[in-house]
Amino acid sequence: MPSILVVDDSASLRNMVTFTLKQEGFDVAEAGDGKEALGKAQQGKFDLVLTDVNMPVMDGITFCSELRKLPAFKFTPVLMLTTESSNDMKQKGKAAGATGWLVKPFNPEKLISTIKRVIR
Repeated sequence: MPSILVVDDSASLRNMVTFTLKQEGFDVAEAGDGKEALGKAQQGKFDLVLTDVNMPVMDGITFCSELRKLPAFKFTPVLMLTTESSNDMKQKGKAAGATGWLVKPFNPEKLISTIKRVIR
């Protein structure tokens, strides 16, 4: 079963996303910020990373570019799940290596269909 790393500083949002993903049979690990997520990424292998942008300690854009430096995550899909919807922020995400952009509040069906599209 594909494994997904969910990164968000909001515990309630992480819980909702994790619940949605587990219902679909995905294996899920969670992190509260980019730094914690980077540590988990260095210890394991994930098929997809779903991250927020605005977080304390290390934001999602910085996390994404740091994640891309790890050989195991060079080609892993990274989806940004955020309230940010400006083109400027999307460009920063793309430059950092983000695969896709989903705007909160998330729609469970859309989230699952997007994930299934990017996980091969």
